[in-house]
Amino acid sequence: MREKVMVAMSGGVDSAVAAYLLKEQGFGVEGVTMCLGVTSLDTGKIRCCGPREVDDAKAVSQFLGIGHNVLDFSYEMKRFVIDPFIREYSSGRTPNPCIECNRHLKFGTLLELAHSLGFDYLATGHYAGIEKTNHGYRLMVPKDTRKDQTYFLSRMPRQSLHRVLFPLANLSKDQVRQIAVNEKLPSATKPESQDICFIPKGTTENYLREHLSSLPGDILDHEGNVIGAHRGSAFYTIGQRARLSMSGGKTLYVIAIDTAQNTIVVGERDRLVAHGLMAGHVNLLSDNLPQKASAKIRYSHVPARCSVILENTRMTILFDEPQEAVTPGQTVALYADRNVLGSGIIQEVIA
Repeated sequence: MREKVMVAMSGGVDSAVAAYLLKEQGFGVEGVTMCLGVTSLDTGKIRCCGPREVDDAKAVSQFLGIGHNVLDFSYEMKRFVIDPFIREYSSGRTPNPCIECNRHLKFGTLLELAHSLGFDYLATGHYAGIEKTNHGYRLMVPKDTRKDQTYFLSRMPRQSLHRVLFPLANLSKDQVRQIAVNEKLPSATKPESQDICFIPKGTTENYLREHLSSLPGDILDHEGNVIGAHRGSAFYTIGQRARLSMSGGKTLYVIAIDTAQNTIVVGERDRLVAHGLMAGHVNLLSDNLPQKASAKIRYSHVPARCSVILENTRMTILFDEPQEAVTPGQTVALYADRNVLGSGIIQEVIA
C-alpha cells in the first residue's frame, strides 16, 4: 500500500513542485490549504492568506489529479501567531511570526491532523532537508543555501521530524522554477510573496497602530539626555535607523527600548554591537549542544561562531566576534556545519 502524504499548498510554485515530485515518486498525495482568517485590506472580507491562494492551490491540485482541501486555521492563527505578535511588540520586543506559524500551525496542529487522518507524512515546499542518522532525525541546510529556510524551521518540534518531508532539499530555486515550467504547472510563473501574510500591504507600524495603543514619548541618548520625541515605543525595533533633526549629521540607530518608561535610546552604530545574548524557550533538535557552534540571530544574518552554555531552559551565547543589532524577541538558531542544532528566543543582550 502506498504511503500517503499531505502537502501544505500555499498556491505558490514551491509547494506545487513539492506535490508534483512526491506524486512522481509514487506517494499517495493530497493537498491542503490553511485558511487563516485574515481580513483583506482591499475588501474588508475574510480571506485566507492572500486573495488568490486557495484558487491557485486548487488549480495545481486539479492539474496533478490529486485531492485538495481547505481547512480553517483562523483560531490557531490568532492564538499562536497574531496575538503573540502584537503582545511582543507592545512589550518592546520584535517577534518573528513566520517561525511561530511553522512551529504551532504547520508542524503542530496540521501535522497532528494529517496523522489522525491516516497520512504517513506532512510535506511542504520549504528549502530545508531532513536526514536520518543512528541518533534520530536531523534538520539540515538545503542544497540551495541562498534559499535556506531552516532559520524559520528551527523551532519546529524535534519529535515531528520523522513525519515531515521536504522534497526541495536537493534542488535550487532555479531548478524548481524550471520543473514547474517544464511540467506546465499553473503556478509556474507566479512571483514569490515577501510579505507577512496578515500584513499584506502597508507597514508593520500601520498594522500595529490598528491593534495596540502606544503613546509618544522621549528619545534619549546613551547618557539619558532627552534629544527628541518618538511616535510610540512599541513601533520601533533594535537596529532601526532613527531620523532626528538634531543628530548633527550623525546616523543614529535604536539601541534600546523601554516600554515601561515609554522611551527609546538611540546611538551611533558602534553602540549596536553586542558580545553575546541570553535566550529562553530553548528548542533542541539534537541530543546535546556542543560548546562551540554558529549562531544566526535573524534570517539574513551570516552565522557567527560562538560558545554555547545551556542551563536548564536558558542558554548563553557568547560570540567569538561582536555582532550588531541583537534583538530581543527574535529567534537565535544554532548550527554545526549544515546541521540545525536548535534555537531559542532572545531575551537579553550581553553588551
